[in-house]
Amino acid sequence: MKKILIIVPDGGMLFESAGIADILTQANQLQTEGLAGPCYQVHVATTQPHQVIHGQSGLNLLADHRLHELDPREPLDTIIITGRGQNALEGTAVVDWLRLAAPHARRIASICGGALLLAQTGLLDGKRATTHWRLLDTLQAEFPQVKVEGGPLYIQDGNIWTSGGVSSGFDLTLALVEEDYGFSLARDIAQDFVMYLRRPGGQLQFSRFNLRQTSGSGPINDLLSWILENLTADLCVEKLAEKVAMSPRNFTRVFTRETGASPARYVAEARLAAARQQLEQTTDTLDRIAEQTGFGSSINLRRLFEKQLNLTPGEYRQRFHIRKMA
Repeated sequence: MKKILIIVPDGGMLFESAGIADILTQANQLQTEGLAGPCYQVHVATTQPHQVIHGQSGLNLLADHRLHELDPREPLDTIIITGRGQNALEGTAVVDWLRLAAPHARRIASICGGALLLAQTGLLDGKRATTHWRLLDTLQAEFPQVKVEGGPLYIQDGNIWTSGGVSSGFDLTLALVEEDYGFSLARDIAQDFVMYLRRPGGQLQFSRFNLRQTSGSGPINDLLSWILENLTADLCVEKLAEKVAMSPRNFTRVFTRETGASPARYVAEARLAAARQQLEQTTDTLDRIAEQTGFGSSINLRRLFEKQLNLTPGEYRQRFHIRKMA
């Protein structure tokens, strides 16, 4: 039996840890039905001085242990960190405990912002990793030695696993079960829970780029509004620089400093956001959408979708189109 410890922050989304525990418990149930015995022994730990974990929804979870009372040298099969906590002290407690416990665990995994705690321990140095799409830039900026990837729902690099936001922890957990006990058991759990064993696409299909990133007024802020209203115009760097009376080189430097993105990336993301909105809310053809959003052709639209979101425009529309009311 593999001993799993799930570390749960106070004030977070409890369905992360509850869902992971349910998936592992279902593995036990299915194995028991096959007379092979349970697979996992699941324990939940909190950094709080009490054992009640308060969720942001107002629901509570009763932990099995207080983290500081657990001996970090005790062997564990897997440690799972489901978030980074609501305050620095809570995060520090997890990081300090993890540094001592890591050599005694076969496998360590993080869900969502938990990757930031793993990075603080040094466990992600030189490794591929992911986190919630909103935190990707933060992880890369604060820990440049980590090889951050935004596309996958989860990543395994050696004995370290990281996953994207919230429900991607369920995808990761199914992968852990498959690694431990094989395809058939993981497939059976997925089918019982009406889940994908391997969900199509990555987490970036759910992401949104912040198209208004300047604070205050000025020529760049005015230009951003103009770009969003003129996506079919020629939005090359030279034309944009001319519009704000700057040299292309100086314009690129100022634009990137004020928005956090290069002009080319901002324009691509603005067009992509507009195309996504039309796919969600209209039945227009791909050629029509490509024309209205500045891509020129459906081929260009498809290429950017596949590059940025790892799925086609048609697949995106199928998953996110507005529901028709009866």
